[in-house]
Amino acid sequence: QVQLVESGGGLVQPGGSLRLSCAASGSIFRAYAMEWYRQAPGKQRELGAHIISGGRANYPDSVKGRFTISRDSAKRTVYLQMSSLKPEDTAVYYCNRYPSAVPWGQGPQVPVSS
Repeated sequence: QVQLVESGGGLVQPGGSLRLSCAASGSIFRAYAMEWYRQAPGKQRELGAHIISGGRANYPDSVKGRFTISRDSAKRTVYLQMSSLKPEDTAVYYCNRYPSAVPWGQGPQVPVSS
């Protein structure tokens, strides 16, 4: 069974940067695409970034040019580097694999505020 543990959240000022990590247990991390989602207060969970096993990534327009997703298959870890953060990036961030999502982890909170 694959388990996902996200880390790296915390309060950041507008314009600042933060890196999130998602460590995956299990033996099938390498074969799957991985995604970062986020859920802002009172809103539905939305996709933040997507990376295939080969490393090509896609982003929604809301974060394109500011967020970078990467993965280290040897460490079974996927990262989300966030820069030029805005208050509207405030959310709980989650990772999961694609397809065949596994149970969601706790997700780190990322408040963006001065």
